[in-house]
Amino acid sequence: MAFSLGKRLWFDLVFVLVALVAVVSDQVTKAWALRNVSENQIEPFLGNFISFQLVHNSGAAFSLLANATWVFTILAVVIIGVMLVYIHRTTSLLWLLSLSLLFGGAFGNLLDRLFRPPSFGTGHVVDFLNWNGWFVGNVADIYIVVAAVALFLLAMLGVPLKDEPEQVSADE
Repeated sequence: MAFSLGKRLWFDLVFVLVALVAVVSDQVTKAWALRNVSENQIEPFLGNFISFQLVHNSGAAFSLLANATWVFTILAVVIIGVMLVYIHRTTSLLWLLSLSLLFGGAFGNLLDRLFRPPSFGTGHVVDFLNWNGWFVGNVADIYIVVAAVALFLLAMLGVPLKDEPEQVSADE
């Protein structure tokens, strides 16, 4: 049985909604942080475990390779393009939700790299959630981590990217 056009449209709608919620919530919380959080001090939020601290991150996770911002911009564009291919190919709702969340988080951080100072393509990502002093991240990072864990579990559990019915052989 082929994946019907109606189901494809429903999947596309789910993708757009999940990704849009992720991108908008990420960008809204970053705008809030830019207005309300100080770079020079840590403000407790959930005790000392999660605090607010504004950081402009030019690198990757944990501020790695801070002088290679343009590399991360190009890499993000390529990864987002690959994700769009897999999102369009999947017929599994669990894979779709996980990939959509990953897409939304990656796109939220890409927007920072494209449009925030210091310049187009080398902008710094706005981070503001200090996790017990281990690292400072943002809402997009939360979506990326949750999606990565979900994708790992789906792969480890053998959940197929495509929910295709079993083929019945002519001998049966």
